[in-house]
Parts: sequence; C-alpha cells; structure tokens
Amino acid sequence: MRLLIIKFGKAIHTLKRDGLWNGGKRVLGSFLAMFKRVGAGDILFITGGVGDSARYRTTHVAQELELHGFKCATTIQDNPFLVSYAKKFKVFVFHRTLYSPNIKKLIEKIKLQGKEIIFDTDDLVFDRKYLEHMDFFKKMNVFEKKLYENGVGGEIIRDDYVKVCTTTTSYLANKIMEEGKRVIIVKNKVPESDLEIVEEIVRDNLAQRYFPLERIVVGYFSGAHGHDKDFETIEDVLINLLDKYQNLRLFLAGPLEISDKFDKYQERIKKMSYVPRKNNYMNIAGVDINIAPLEINNPFCESKSELKFFEAGLLGVPTVATATQTFTEAIEDGVDGFVARNVNEWTQKLEKLIISGNLRKNIGANAKIKALAVYTTRNSQSIEYYEYLKSKIG
Repeated sequence: MRLLIIKFGKAIHTLKRDGLWNGGKRVLGSFLAMFKRVGAGDILFITGGVGDSARYRTTHVAQELELHGFKCATTIQDNPFLVSYAKKFKVFVFHRTLYSPNIKKLIEKIKLQGKEIIFDTDDLVFDRKYLEHMDFFKKMNVFEKKLYENGVGGEIIRDDYVKVCTTTTSYLANKIMEEGKRVIIVKNKVPESDLEIVEEIVRDNLAQRYFPLERIVVGYFSGAHGHDKDFETIEDVLINLLDKYQNLRLFLAGPLEISDKFDKYQERIKKMSYVPRKNNYMNIAGVDINIAPLEINNPFCESKSELKFFEAGLLGVPTVATATQTFTEAIEDGVDGFVARNVNEWTQKLEKLIISGNLRKNIGANAKIKALAVYTTRNSQSIEYYEYLKSKIG
C-alpha cells in the first residue's frame, strides 16, 4: 500500500509538471513496464523507475555486460512476478529501489539461496541526511517524500549481506565506502541505439535549431527536475553575456524555472519540456555551446555524473561545466571542454567559445573523440566489474 501511495503521488506530480498528454505517456509507460517479460539469465537488474537514471544504470549497463558475454535482464520493482525471479538468476543488482514488501521478500529468497546482491546508485539519495542538499526535495508532495524517508535503497546498502556496490563517480564511491562496502565504479555509457541516432543526426543534418544560423546558441539540458538552483549559479553570467553579445541566444530544455531577470530577453530564449530521446539529441546538436552548471560545495551536486558532457560530446558540441570532482576528472580543461570554478571563469570560458567558431569546433571534436572512446558500451572496459561478476556466476 505504501508503494502504491508513493507511485500515486509521483503520477500526480508528473501530470502536473508535464501536462496531461506528455505526463500521461510517462505514467502509462511506467505502468506497462510492470508487465515486461523477464526470462532467465546470469544477472537481473531491478530498478525503482523508468526514467533516464533507470535507463543508464540498468538497460545500458545490461547491454554493456551482454557485449562481454553475460546474460542479463531488467525489470522494475513494481513487477507483480518479481519474487519468482529469485530462482532464475545468480546475481541481482538493485538500482534505487524502495524497500517494499516485494523487494524484501525477493531479498530474503536470494539470501536463502546464497546468491549475490549488488546495490547500485547514481545519486546521493541512499542516506536521508543528504536530503537537505537536494533542492527538489523541498518541492515534493507528501507522497513523493515518503520515497526518501529512509533513503532510496538505504535498507539494502546497510544490509551486512551486501558486500559490493556499483556507482558512477569517484565522489559517490567514497561516500559509499563510508558504509563499509567495496565499490566498483561503472561509468554511465551510451548504447549502440543512441550511437545510431547520433550518426543519423550528423549524417542527415537533422540538428534542430530554433534560431537563425548566425546566432550563437548556449544550451542547457536540465534533464530531471530540481536543477533551478544549479542554473541560478550562472544567471548573472548569462545575463551579462546576453547584454554584451546581441547575437547570443539561450535554449533551455527540461522542467526549469528561471528568474524574472530573464523576462526582457524572452525573444532570445527558447524553452522546451521533455521530448523523446532522438529529439533531445537533435536539440543538443542544434546548440553551439552546452553548459552544465552545478552548485559548488553541495554533496548532492558533487555526486552527479559527467553525462551532460559526453552526450553533447557525441555530437561535437563543446561543454562548459562547473568544476566538480567529476567534471574535472572527465574534462581536460581547454582541450575537450572547459571547467569553471567561479563566476569569473564561467564568464571567461563562455566568452572564448562565443567569440571563436574555430575553438568551438576544435573543443567539440576533441569531446567527441573522448565520448566515443570512454563513454560508449561499444568501447566499454569495466574490467573490475566483469571479473567480479564472473567470480559470482561461476
């Protein structure tokens, strides 16, 4: 019942945020995912939802593992047949799952059979003490907040039976190690299906531009909700640049609420909510500069992966990102992107890209090389993970 109440609350929020049509499609997709057929194999990924996080941490990782000889399946925790899968697999990866009665029963069965449980997270949501740093938590309805009351997957990560966890970044790995776990970093990667979309966009010139070609477009792709404060950190930078460069335009994608400071620039700003994955890549291809601002010294923001860098990189679009530990590890500053530590650096590095088309082209080309080499299932080399899984599958 508790899980149903939470799902009901999330459905209400989705419909309110995305509208009846787009929100309804997302809610329906979540419902239909409950009944997706699950066969047998080596590894079962169980996730709490159906959004981008679930896609990257279950579907994409499963596809990576299959390229290396593993047999994988994915499902969501709402699957009514979930408990019966205990006998079909040898390793179970729980990604951001709520500790529902069904999850508890499944874990009990796994333990009785002596099989492997791995906890996976791509966000700092497993410990409720970090919720004060999560801006969107304050905006959640009472039903959604129940999802986080013990931390998402907190019961699983604190279970002594669980010895190994996987995650996306060094920062998150260090936080999980504080729980006494061995941690294996498995980076987010794009699968072949995404690369086919990207190649089609480049080949057929399908970039979606909402302003004339002579305009320089800075794009921000917020993805999930809860990034208003991140964007606020560079609002004044963007406003100053809009005043200085009359050919500058902004493209803002996702559920972002911006300050009324931007009201006088309305004709120079294009806002768009959720779109299908192919359209999102087309929109990225249509901007000249990608930005990834985050709050400094915020643990929740520090835990974010470099996804915004490599998705733009695949399309040759240069990125300026906040200099978190993750982005400074991923980006070679001034070579395949830029990282900014303060307002002055944001201004300087954005200006360099605004002024120079050649710099945008060179930085974007280098970003593409890195994205293809490091962040695709095609070139995946998560050796430590593969070896560990082999030891548990036999």
